Amino acid sequence: MATVIYSATASLDGFIAGPGGDMSWLSEHLGGENEAADRLLGRLGALLVGRVTYGGDDPNKGTDAEGAFGGQYDGPVVVLTHRPPDDRPAGVEFATDLVTAVERAKALAGDRDVNVLGADVAAQCLAAGLLDEVLVFFAPVLLGDGTPLFRRPDGDRVRLERVPGETEHWYRVVR
Repeated sequence: MATVIYSATASLDGFIAGPGGDMSWLSEHLGGENEAADRLLGRLGALLVGRVTYGGDDPNKGTDAEGAFGGQYDGPVVVLTHRPPDDRPAGVEFATDLVTAVERAKALAGDRDVNVLGADVAAQCLAAGLLDEVLVFFAPVLLGDGTPLFRRPDGDRVRLERVPGETEHWYRVVR
């Protein structure tokens, strides 16, 4: 059964995008060797992406590294949105509710994992009990403002436990 993992690169002050969704800050921190990212990419069978992330700023736009994981991911994508577009690219499906989106992404992933991209969708998955793991890469920069890694308006604490054998900030959600 597919594990649902939220992965993101965050600034040291906890933002995954700058003001207005700006991702340009990320380009200088991508690339190079990253064993945890390589392991994650090797496990993925599908992406579950929020509409803002899907249509958002790609720091590698117009280059060979455009797309998820620096252009290395090539597989099914499910976008969670209340307004699916008329023009639907091959390999991209759209779902209008969270449970359907997660179920579809898991079905597409088969025995592989689902990676959630987008803070809002990740928070929705967490609140619904559908998120299994969180993997955070930290970039040595302070953005000061932008999209936080997680927004929990209710302030409920979520317990995490380290995923054994991982050196990055990779945790299991404790239920």
